[in-house]
Amino acid sequence: MLKLPRSSSRKLSSTTQSEERKTLQAMLKEFSLKQFGNLRSLDSEISESVLQAIEEHIKILFLPKNTTIQVDFKHFLLDSDTLLFINPKVVIQFSQNEHNKEVLLHFNRDFYCVEIHDQEVACDGILYNNVFEVPFIKLSDRQSSDVQEIIREIQHEMENDDASTEEMLRILLKLIILKSTRIWKEQHQLAENEQHADVQFLRKFSKLVEQHYKTHHTVADYADMLFITPKNLSKKIGLLSKDTPNDIIKNRIILESKRLLAHTSLSVKEIAYSLNYEDDAYFVRFFTKHTGISPTSFRKQF
Repeated sequence: MLKLPRSSSRKLSSTTQSEERKTLQAMLKEFSLKQFGNLRSLDSEISESVLQAIEEHIKILFLPKNTTIQVDFKHFLLDSDTLLFINPKVVIQFSQNEHNKEVLLHFNRDFYCVEIHDQEVACDGILYNNVFEVPFIKLSDRQSSDVQEIIREIQHEMENDDASTEEMLRILLKLIILKSTRIWKEQHQLAENEQHADVQFLRKFSKLVEQHYKTHHTVADYADMLFITPKNLSKKIGLLSKDTPNDIIKNRIILESKRLLAHTSLSVKEIAYSLNYEDDAYFVRFFTKHTGISPTSFRKQF
């Protein structure tokens, strides 16, 4: 879910809700079950209720330099124009001011499925299921200009309604993903052919953690899935990340715990059970050890 800061939250009147539904519909293209939309904060189109309506969509957010943003409990001040790739479950808060120029592109899996297009654009596990880091793509002035030009083409295409509109929007979306994947690999010095196997291994481990962190908690679990020893898994990940495999697995569990504590009414015991901890006391100790605060105290902050 993408949310605005809590200070902006308010109870909306039925008239306001109706207006915002119209705003969303005006900025959304539907092709049977396929949906693609474009929202701009400059025009005050990105309201909390509108964002809740598209919380299950995959998202790409263009953020101008000096934007302050919170991504799953971490704050960032961006020192360049940036693209952020957002999974449906990720919670985002960004600052509001009269000069904001954020642009949010959003789409459902029927319109563009990251998993299906994985082999073609090589982005799944890097841009959308990256458990190693928040997937920001920092842009140079030239790269930012190129991306903003594509966004303008998307916004222009949103005004059209003919037989080619759907495919044009998909091509433009794919172009942003392709460019971003290339930039990410260059910035991480992973563009060389001889490092291709390392990139693929990183993506495979990343996907496995995202898929199984609720039920598989040990390095040995993932080593078995990858048909290597825990020692070799740690060695391979050490070439690509400053965190160990154990750190990565535990950090993903902690992140989900925080999301459930902050954004649901589930009890601590229910959260522990949902994460495959039968002993909720053990879960409390685990959470406290890794965060320095108990689950109950963490929840009180929200």
